[in-house]
Amino acid sequence: MNLEVQPGEIYGFLGPNGAGKTTTIRVMMGILKPTSGSVTLGGYDVEREPEMAKAITGFVPDRPFIYEKLSGTEFLKFVGSLHRLDPDVLRHRIPSLLEQFELTPWKDELVESYSHGMKQRLVLSASLIHQPKILIADEPMVGIDPKGARALKDLFLSLAKQGTTIFLSTHSIGVAEEVCQRIGIIHKGKLIASGTMADLHRLAKMEEGKLESVFLELTRDGTSPVEYARNVNRY
Repeated sequence: MNLEVQPGEIYGFLGPNGAGKTTTIRVMMGILKPTSGSVTLGGYDVEREPEMAKAITGFVPDRPFIYEKLSGTEFLKFVGSLHRLDPDVLRHRIPSLLEQFELTPWKDELVESYSHGMKQRLVLSASLIHQPKILIADEPMVGIDPKGARALKDLFLSLAKQGTTIFLSTHSIGVAEEVCQRIGIIHKGKLIASGTMADLHRLAKMEEGKLESVFLELTRDGTSPVEYARNVNRY
C-alpha cells in the first residue's frame, strides 16, 4: 500500500469486511508495527518520533475505550492532560466541545450511563481537544443518529476548510461520496484503487454511476455483487 493525503483533504477509505481497513489505521497510529515500510504523519515518522506524530493527530478508533467511572468532563480533562494542555485552555475548550456535540446536559454524569451514540460523541470530542492537524477516524458514524451524522459530516467539511487533514474509514459509502475529495478502496490487504470519483469510474470502466456501484465492481472478483451489497447495506 502506498498513499499520500494532502493537508485539508478528506480522504475516504473503503473496503469489504476484513479487507484491512482497521489494521491499516492501527499501523498508522503506531498501535501495530508495520512488517515493512513507514508511516509519516505531518512530517513525523510514527516509529521514530511517535510522540511528535501523535501530538498533532486526533484518533477515533473503531472500538473506543473510555474510563466509564469518569464523568464526561473528567474524561476530557484526562485526555487534555495527556496532551499536556494548559488547565486554563481546558476550562474553555471542554465546555465548547461538550456543547458542540450536545453533551452538556450529561457533562457531570458517569460515562457508564451514556448511550452508545453519546459515548461515540464523547470520543470525537476527545479526539479534537488538542486541535489536531490530522484526524484519523475509523467508522465514526457507527451508533450516531441521523441528526448527529449530519452534524459530523458538516464538522468534517468545516475542519477540512480550516486545513485539517482527515482520513475517514467508513462502510457508509454515501458519506464517503458526499464529503471526500478522494477515495481509496482496499481489498484483501491491497489498495486496489485511489483517486477522485472520476478516477474510480475510469478504473471500474464505468462512465457514470454511484460510488456503491463502482465499489461493488472493483471488489467483486467473482463474488456476487448482490452479496456485497447486502454487506454494505448493513452499515
